[in-house]
Amino acid sequence: MTAENNIAHGLVFLMILIVSGITGCGYKTMPVPPEEIVPKAIVDLGYELDEKGVTLTWTYPEETVKGDSLSEITSFKLYRAVVPADQYCDNCPIPFIEPLLIEGGAVVAGKPKVGVHSTTLLRPGHLYFFKVRSESGWWAESADSNVVSFLWDIPASSPQALDATAGDSKVMLRWSPVTTHIDGTMIKEPVRYQVLRSSRGGLFSPVGVLQEGMEFVDGEVVNGMKYQYKVQAVTMYEKGQVGGGISPVVDAVPVDQTPPPVPSGVQGVRTAGSVKVIWEKVEAVDLEGYRIYRRMPGETRPVKVGEVMVPSTMFEDTSLPEAEEWSYSVTSFDRAMPANESKPSAEVEVRN
Repeated sequence: MTAENNIAHGLVFLMILIVSGITGCGYKTMPVPPEEIVPKAIVDLGYELDEKGVTLTWTYPEETVKGDSLSEITSFKLYRAVVPADQYCDNCPIPFIEPLLIEGGAVVAGKPKVGVHSTTLLRPGHLYFFKVRSESGWWAESADSNVVSFLWDIPASSPQALDATAGDSKVMLRWSPVTTHIDGTMIKEPVRYQVLRSSRGGLFSPVGVLQEGMEFVDGEVVNGMKYQYKVQAVTMYEKGQVGGGISPVVDAVPVDQTPPPVPSGVQGVRTAGSVKVIWEKVEAVDLEGYRIYRRMPGETRPVKVGEVMVPSTMFEDTSLPEAEEWSYSVTSFDRAMPANESKPSAEVEVRN
């Protein structure tokens, strides 16, 4: 028998062993059905456009299609389609090309993990479509995610001269209009503006809807907290909108400028060697305390003689100057820095 025949017989014998091992009783455990490890489809594929291109984001699936927990996503398949805007057909199939393979990673239940992919060198005047699938092993591939699409064209320049003015529970923003693309050419289409906000050093996220003008008031802020803002120019086209340049970041800290209510029900009681001033409790969530003022006969302005903290609503004046009578008033103040103080209450007269 020739050497070639020996090799051929050996290969046949090896194939017999492999087939018999697969179909025979050599299995120690049952094969895992694909449904047991196929990830749920991604439903939150999103995108953000800037002057450089697009950034896609999505959340790693944490469960299989049957609701079991996943420990790892081995990879993602990112599909892309590009269509000239003037040739797009609403009813035509989207021409997705072969996907880009993106490395996955470990999944921890209750700790959402975000996938990110950025793409530049987009072609002006074209519509882009993206979808993504996840894989958790061989033949364990999810269904398609939601599809995102956008128009790409030459982006608008960045808004300039962004200014932030902090107020009481609000921040007022102003910026200059954008009239040119990043290549210097004039913009013929309408330009809108998207305000982006960050707090406590977190990620920036959109605030409010696209603005037509160059002003915006953010009334959803907390006094004393530091916020950061930037504004993106967005060009409006018939087939969609294109995110453009983003302004430099500005900071703002809204400040409490509203004093608590004026105290009421002020009364004065003469005792041996002192005057006790009492009043009704002021209702205010940020109330810090009260200030007590005394005015002598012939004086036009009262002088502060004491201060008490909540919950006290009484003050005893033991340093009485000689007089036939004394006039007292009370203010309230809050915890702001500096504190906001109310107007004085109606005066109460106490005779000696």
